[in-house]
Amino acid sequence: MKTPLVLAKREDLEKIGLSPVDASDRKKITLQLIDEYRKFSRSFSVMLETCTNCGVCAGACHSYQATDDFYNIPAARAGLLRKIFTRYFTWSGKFFTKFTGATDFDDGTLDAWLDYFYQCNVCRRCAVSCPFGIDTGEIVLAGRNILSKLGLAPSFLVNIARNELETGNNSGIQKPAVLDSCAFLEEELLEETGMDIRIPVDKPGSEVLYIPSSSEFFVNVDTLIGAAKFFHFLGVDWTLSSTILEAANYGLLFDLEVMKKHNDRMRKAADELGVDKVIQGECGHGWRAAKMFSEGANGPIRFSLEHVLDFVAERLHDLKLRKLPMKATLHDSCNYARGTGLLDSPRRIMRACVEEFVEMEPCRERNYCCGGGSGLLMDEMVEIRMRLGKMKADQVRSLLPLDYVAVPCASCKAQMPLLLRHYGMEEVRVGGILELLGDALEMGAYGTG
Repeated sequence: MKTPLVLAKREDLEKIGLSPVDASDRKKITLQLIDEYRKFSRSFSVMLETCTNCGVCAGACHSYQATDDFYNIPAARAGLLRKIFTRYFTWSGKFFTKFTGATDFDDGTLDAWLDYFYQCNVCRRCAVSCPFGIDTGEIVLAGRNILSKLGLAPSFLVNIARNELETGNNSGIQKPAVLDSCAFLEEELLEETGMDIRIPVDKPGSEVLYIPSSSEFFVNVDTLIGAAKFFHFLGVDWTLSSTILEAANYGLLFDLEVMKKHNDRMRKAADELGVDKVIQGECGHGWRAAKMFSEGANGPIRFSLEHVLDFVAERLHDLKLRKLPMKATLHDSCNYARGTGLLDSPRRIMRACVEEFVEMEPCRERNYCCGGGSGLLMDEMVEIRMRLGKMKADQVRSLLPLDYVAVPCASCKAQMPLLLRHYGMEEVRVGGILELLGDALEMGAYGTG
């Protein structure tokens, strides 16, 4: 199945430290990059050499189920890279090419990688199902990184990376706009609660640095409002940093150098503000990048690092909550469920906030991706995204009538409303868990906790 990706132009690639490789040099550079990757990551070689093509992953993959395309079977998708790896980096592939399934690098190799590595949401459900524990999502990310080094990367991801590197957020929001947005939200909070609830920015000496998603300043504002209410209720000394207003880290999804640079912004902001704790907001892959790769990317960190949902769940007994009269369910973000084990805290919060909490089936680490993960939110991918999200839509439909789907991830918040509208369920409200918390908090009881 052809992927309608719009690739980044040279001038945009160069802004994030990448540049196109001449077509005549692509084979040589690709093999050099594979060699570097296998030396850098032993698990990369082990996973490529271990797969037996048993086919169990086919039944686990929403991408294959949605497209019925052989190369969207996780083992077959990874096989596009495995065949090249086997041909040039194993003894059997070099001398017994015909009998190993290896193939020579040709003009169609990179085209196939672009087509299929960007039809994978890197949800890693295949890894949960694989009897050998092979994580083909990691192979896909390795392939995307190699493509990026060749100057073959989606314009959407490159432009987001440029914004992250220049401003510290995906949307390119500058500090004056941040201050205006926070002032506007403070007015909204005052009107709603009658309380002077602040959203501080660059406040030195704070105890906590909160890193939201930049979408919370113009689309998902109720998520930031919910966080501000919570911090205010408990008297948490917190601040935002105008230099990093993005929990998401899109470098994880296509270029590790971008991931490292954006991650380093968190360290620098924490040091400049003197905070002891950094709390990451509602973003699945952002939390995975922060929790799993911070020290590996940039060395030891001096502050504690926590996800906002864990932080809230630990303090539920100090809150005064009313149960909202709604039937609600939880979409487990792939990077929460399978990447970081963030499973129990969201459920504890939701059960405390709504009258009826129902589970999807399957759920937790077996849950299906919404189809918008791994950076596939570009406009040219909408049709494919709707196909990739069909199994998620079926999960939601099985719970109707339903009032609310909690999606505590910025990418999922961008995908899910479109998905439900596409499949005729636009009446179901979609939002974050902090949004629910903000609605359920009895702010008049402030100070009684």
